[in-house]
Amino acid sequence: MIEPSARRWHNHWTHFLAFGLGSGAAPKAPGTFGTLAAIPLFLLLSLLPLWLYLVVVVASFILGCYLCDRVSRDMGVHDHGGIVWDEFVGFWITMIAVPVSLWTVVLGFILFRIFDIIKPWPIGWLDRRVEGGLGIMIDDVIAGIFAGVILHLLVWVVL
Repeated sequence: MIEPSARRWHNHWTHFLAFGLGSGAAPKAPGTFGTLAAIPLFLLLSLLPLWLYLVVVVASFILGCYLCDRVSRDMGVHDHGGIVWDEFVGFWITMIAVPVSLWTVVLGFILFRIFDIIKPWPIGWLDRRVEGGLGIMIDDVIAGIFAGVILHLLVWVVL
């Protein structure tokens, strides 16, 4: 059952996007479901030239700061678990310039989720100290960077 504060995810475009096209309304592990929902969009984005992919990711981050701030204020909860736009952007950051294959997508997903859940320094430190939409987004951005670096190293070593 979806909790009452999450039922409004479809009422406004900001809620729909912040809730990851509805994936954040999952009753268990909304961050994981949000990251899974980011994969098909990543596969479409991966068809873009790298410069345009980066523009989309930066624009998505900026939009995400607005979305996450607005929706968290609307819901009266800072960083509600259903807000998963940050997972979308974090995963897309993980996958920057990675050769697309089943294995890189699966490994990118796993690495991103590990960093997003465990929140090693400075991820957890930023998560606790930065407020508003930027605060909601920044831990996933850093988790995406960490996961992306490791994924690139693994791709470089294996290939």
